[in-house]
Amino acid sequence: MGILLGKTMDENLKKQQDFMLKTSVIQMERQIQMQNQMRERMMAMQIARARDMFAWFGSFYALASLGMIAGFSKQRKVAILVPVLPLTFLLAYQYDLAYGNKMNRMRGEADSIMNTENVMLALPHGLPTFSSIEAARLDQQTKDRPS
Repeated sequence: MGILLGKTMDENLKKQQDFMLKTSVIQMERQIQMQNQMRERMMAMQIARARDMFAWFGSFYALASLGMIAGFSKQRKVAILVPVLPLTFLLAYQYDLAYGNKMNRMRGEADSIMNTENVMLALPHGLPTFSSIEAARLDQQTKDRPS
């Protein structure tokens, strides 16, 4: 009787451990999915912001260029057209960010950094541990107590 009861308890414990493991895996997969969806939404917002900025800057560029060309045609001074060059670079950069493949190039560079220069990504003092977090929490708790 005792042997049967012991086996049943062992089987129940094994089933509970399996259930907890499966639950943990599902929870982790959900967290990964949630974080990825949040990342995708943030990236979409950045691209949308870049496109909006391009529309505004493109309008400014067009008006400023027309003004500079009009000024040049009246005064015949080349210095009036000088700002067109840097503005053209800025407009091209913004276009590349908003509609070009700049995001893909940045992602590729980030992959390269992670693969070959991962030392640059290390956190100061390494990853936080439970004990370091708990020590900081307890320290903060003692500071918050009135003396």
